[in-house]
Amino acid sequence: MKRILFFLALVFIISGCKDKGTFSVDGVINGETEKYVYINRVDVDTPVLIDSSKISKKGGFRFKVKASEADFYQLGFSSKDFITILAEPGEKIKLLFNGKNLFEDYSVSGSAGSEKIQILDLALTDTKRKLDSLITAYKKASGETGFDVQGPALEAEYGKLIKEQRKKNIEFIINNINSLASIKALYQRIDPETYVLYEQHDLQYLKIVIDSLTHHYPNSKHVQALVRDFEKEMNQMYAARLEQITKDMPQTKLDPDLKNIAGKRIALSSLRGKYVLLTFWSVRSKDCIEENLQLKEFYKQYNKKGFEIYQINLDESETDWKSAVKFDELPWISTREDDPLNPKNALIFNVKNLPANYLFDKDSKIIASNLHGRSLQLKLEQLFNK
Repeated sequence: MKRILFFLALVFIISGCKDKGTFSVDGVINGETEKYVYINRVDVDTPVLIDSSKISKKGGFRFKVKASEADFYQLGFSSKDFITILAEPGEKIKLLFNGKNLFEDYSVSGSAGSEKIQILDLALTDTKRKLDSLITAYKKASGETGFDVQGPALEAEYGKLIKEQRKKNIEFIINNINSLASIKALYQRIDPETYVLYEQHDLQYLKIVIDSLTHHYPNSKHVQALVRDFEKEMNQMYAARLEQITKDMPQTKLDPDLKNIAGKRIALSSLRGKYVLLTFWSVRSKDCIEENLQLKEFYKQYNKKGFEIYQINLDESETDWKSAVKFDELPWISTREDDPLNPKNALIFNVKNLPANYLFDKDSKIIASNLHGRSLQLKLEQLFNK
């Protein structure tokens, strides 16, 4: 008897392990004439078909999907008629569809993540419906008497709805900071050209989500893509700031003119006609030293093709700077802030971390910032190996 009980316990344990590596979806579609429903795994931003299920005469269907981690899926008939679910291994998801389109009227249970996604999608769908009504009313009123009053009122209501939707998404992110569903809240759009989170300082919510999800889902491809996107957005923001500085300030402000090791002043503008990497570094930074060694390889490969490096050191000790340049045999233009305690050039270029760099084209315009390692190598290959 004990052996039988032990065997049954072992079966249950094995079955439980198997369930943890899958999730199931059981659904019913009322009044549907389609024959099949499909499920796609969302590979960051690309849906990948993984299975299909035949719809029974009573509208029922079922999926059992292998999964090792929480992930986004699209379930539906086509790329225009589907819902998004956020499924985790072990979940038994129940779906019921009652609307003409799947996303219009459905219920979901058995999946906390999918329930959160539904809240987001339904709220945005409702906002879009209201916005469409306002657009229709605006077009109708545009040719009528009194439009000078009604038009601005409709525009104000339109703007109010967009702000309210933004507020909803921000509240959702704050309340679901540990869920992958917060990623969906970051990237929802009013239309193909307009994100719900549209203000520049909304990047702070991107950073908040990253800090949380990298702790809870360190291996998620969605979280890793989020990190890459944040870095890209920050670089674009810094580049935009620098472009604005260029417009608002005399050109000389963005033209370092510093002494090299020999005591000769060299202006960045004197290198016009070459691609120039302006870099900021410190002897005390291990990352800077390692990057310098890598830059030597790039310099050797592209210098004769028109590539130059103008490097600005931020160390207080002039002796340490000169010793490091000589010891590592740095072949490019090595300069140092005139007053390292008041590093004017680093302040102008908004340097926050070291190493930092800005890539100038042949017309002395900034075309990229903070490219390191493989990213810088790819950019140089693009410029010189056309």
